Amino acid sequence: MFGFEFIFFLMFFLVFGVIIFNIIRGIAEWGKNNASPRLTVDATVVTKRDHRTRHRHGNGHYHTSSTYYVTFEVESGDRMELHVSGSEYGMIAEGDRGKLTFQGTRYLSFERYI
Repeated sequence: MFGFEFIFFLMFFLVFGVIIFNIIRGIAEWGKNNASPRLTVDATVVTKRDHRTRHRHGNGHYHTSSTYYVTFEVESGDRMELHVSGSEYGMIAEGDRGKLTFQGTRYLSFERYI
């Protein structure tokens, strides 16, 4: 009986600790992005990717969600992968060149050259 209670509380605090850690990390990244300057630079779209997750609900139904990322290369040769919305993801193609506006790790916009 003691072993079960110990393992239960250990797992509870472990899961709780991971949740708290992720919340703190998210708040720190949000604050760092807000403190960063907004930059607009010439960039080329190197690649795009999406990450799909599938969740099964108790009633047997599934829910799928997608997260979209675009990797940009700036004039210095540095690359950065930024999270973009689904509509932005659909409008951007690999090889596009344009003006990338971002703030820290936060994507703001991409205007293609015509």
